[in-house]
Amino acid sequence: MEKNMDRRTFLSYLGTGAAALAAASAGLGVLEGKASAMSPTADHLFGFKTNKVSGYFEPIQASKEDQLLLPKGYRYDVVAAFDDVINAAGEKFGQGSDYNAYFPIDGSNTHGLLVNNHEYTNIFALGPVKDGKKSKEQTDKDLYYQGMSVIEVFQDDKGTWKMDTTSKHARRINGFTKFEFTGPAKGSAILKNASTAQGTFANCSGGVTLWNTVLSCEENFSELATEAGLPLTHYGWVVEIDPFDGSFLKKHTALGRFNHENTAMGLTADGRVVVYMGDDKKDACVYKFVTKGKYVPASGRQNSELLADGTLYVANLKSGKWVAVTYEALSKVIGDAKFKAPAGVKGTREELQRMFQSQADVVTNVHEAALILGGTPTDRPEDVEISPFDNTVFISHTNNDNHGNIHGHITRIFEKGNDLGATEFDFEIFIAGGRQSGFSSPDNLAFDSNGNLWVVTDISTSSMHKGVHTSFMNNGLFVVPTHGAAKAQAMQFASAPTDAELTGPFFTPDERTLFLSVQHPGENTTDLAKPTSLWPHRQGDTKARCGVVAISGFKLG
Repeated sequence: MEKNMDRRTFLSYLGTGAAALAAASAGLGVLEGKASAMSPTADHLFGFKTNKVSGYFEPIQASKEDQLLLPKGYRYDVVAAFDDVINAAGEKFGQGSDYNAYFPIDGSNTHGLLVNNHEYTNIFALGPVKDGKKSKEQTDKDLYYQGMSVIEVFQDDKGTWKMDTTSKHARRINGFTKFEFTGPAKGSAILKNASTAQGTFANCSGGVTLWNTVLSCEENFSELATEAGLPLTHYGWVVEIDPFDGSFLKKHTALGRFNHENTAMGLTADGRVVVYMGDDKKDACVYKFVTKGKYVPASGRQNSELLADGTLYVANLKSGKWVAVTYEALSKVIGDAKFKAPAGVKGTREELQRMFQSQADVVTNVHEAALILGGTPTDRPEDVEISPFDNTVFISHTNNDNHGNIHGHITRIFEKGNDLGATEFDFEIFIAGGRQSGFSSPDNLAFDSNGNLWVVTDISTSSMHKGVHTSFMNNGLFVVPTHGAAKAQAMQFASAPTDAELTGPFFTPDERTLFLSVQHPGENTTDLAKPTSLWPHRQGDTKARCGVVAISGFKLG
């Protein structure tokens, strides 16, 4: 393959269909023409039952405009934006719009429930924070506007996507909602003997389960938990909700507590559930959880109980091994008289022995436990996705200036024997951010049914348009084929408004619609009278509003 591929050649490879994926890379062998030849994953896409999206588009150029820009022939509808009323009770759409997951109603591609995460708030929700200390009213707003929204959406006869505010399912899940703990830390001393927790917040990305529920990830939770006087150990977990059942609310402690970004669920060769996860901070690790029991499709939502019992692993990239994060292994390492804490772990041997006295302590302090056991510190591992075509695992490492990794990269893991339950693996740097690829700081990922990886970027607003980030302009959405002659060649599909990042790409099953969040437009605003963005540019509006859009214009072929 030539290194320099012109636009026409690139476009000729987009949308060629799964049948054209002749072989997987790195010696994985010839595919059977359909993704269904692989073991099932809880992919948030199409199910491989419909025609495939053609993917043809004329790539756009990087931009500084305060607009959501798309290729010619595509359009978007703002489905819901910050502070919009979502139901008859008057509940309002939250702030920090992030992950999306679409659930069809009666199998429809144009009518369903949309789950949206709300990661954090800013000046447009709270107003100015005086002397760096929030008032109780502001803290209560923080708790309210973070969390999740479940909304009902539909496409009208003119093709416009809208929100149905009369929906019986529409609701907010936030910092005041009661959750039940599951797993080894439930009722333990480190959780203050609690079996329930108040609320979820700092909800970043997530994933869909094999049984059609949503896993949502609590990421940067410490500040709000402290301000609200809530126990820190009650946050930083993976939570599970059922979009169609408001009473189903769980926090799964067996999956570990850290700065969760997202989840990706699949099956091992012997039928157990595996969940891949990233820890979004500098020098943090990559994880997977493998259940003890096997997935039973006929059991439906009861399979959720599998997430309470299993083994949590951390990746050691140097050895290519998944290391079990267990109390037995940890106590053995710390018990060695010659033990010295590795970089990133504070405390003497005696202090760490007191810190870790059970598996409940281990799952609650996973970051330290993983490093002690040999987990490899990486560069902000954010989104993780399992390729539905070949069971390889893609991980966005956004960046880490501690390691000189300014623009980030995407890692691809090859599990031994192509088994997601393997304890050994190999890996490659699939694509690196930088001038050569045209993007910086990869974040959320999604696959389409042609094997293309959709990648959004997260250049911080403090770095945007400055220094080595100047050429990338605003954040964007890029399409990168994972197979074929155009493999690892990126083209830009969307450009975000001022200060914003694009998050949570999620297709309807027929791939005619892509849901996408526009997060924190105008984030650099310090004076409400002078907002740096006014997206979505509603008539008479004086503030920027994050929100979720539905992108149309995809052609089937």
